[in-house]
This record gives sequence, structure tokens and C-alpha cells, in this order.
Amino acid sequence: MKKFAFTLERVLDYKEQVEQSLRNEHGQAVRKVKEQEQKIDDLEVGYRSFRDRVEEAKKSEMSSARLLGYSAYLSTMIGRISAEKDELARRQKEEERRRELVIEAKKETSSIQMLKDKKRKEYDALVAKEQEREIEEFVSNRSISDKNEHKNG
Repeated sequence: MKKFAFTLERVLDYKEQVEQSLRNEHGQAVRKVKEQEQKIDDLEVGYRSFRDRVEEAKKSEMSSARLLGYSAYLSTMIGRISAEKDELARRQKEEERRRELVIEAKKETSSIQMLKDKKRKEYDALVAKEQEREIEEFVSNRSISDKNEHKNG
């Protein structure tokens, strides 16, 4: 009997490549989210540190111009943190979209793989039946041959 050949093998290979590519892209999106979260954390730590220094400086005598400058800088930092949080939300949406693409690709790959497994089981069952038939035929021929030898012998 000929070797097992799955007619959709090329499609399966292609779908597996697409799935792997999407997994890589999703991994990059996850990395970008983590980097953005770290960036925000760093900015917030910097903001708190500078705010604490300003509060300390307020206890000493400080010019109102300097105090206004510090306040303006703190406001700028708050705005930057807000903008980075918006960027984080955008990156999270992108990561979610990529995850959904990976899930869909996995479903497609899995359905073709299940079909391949089913076809392989059917093929293996046919091979087993064929081997069983050949063995029965061999045994049958052997017993006929043995009977003929006993008659002639």
C-alpha cells in the first residue's frame, strides 16, 4: 500500500507558518506594552520624587518665580504621563487585536490538524486490514500447500 499522504499538507504547513508569524507579532506587541508600562512607572517615580523635592523646597524660602517654574514643570510631567497612558491604551488594544488573530489562526491550524489525524487513523486502519488480509491469505495458501504435500508425499 502506498505511503500516507495528506492532501492538505501544504495548506497545513502554510497555516502553521502564519500562526507562528502571528505569535511572533503578538510577542512583540506584549513586549511593547511592558515597555510602555515601565516608561509610565519611571515617569511616575520621577514625578513623585520631584514633587517631594518641591514640597521640601517650599518649607525654605523660595521665590514665587521659582515656585511657579516648579509647578509648571510638575504640570508638564502630569501631561506627559497622561499622554504615555494614552499610548499604553493604544498598545494594549493592539496587543489584544494580535492575540485574537493568534487565536483565530490556532483554530484554523487545529481544525486542519484534526482532519489530518482523522485521515491518518483511517489510513492506518486500512493498512491494518490489508496486512490482516495478506496474513490470512498467506496462512490459507500455506495450509493448502501443506495438504497437497501430504497427499503427494
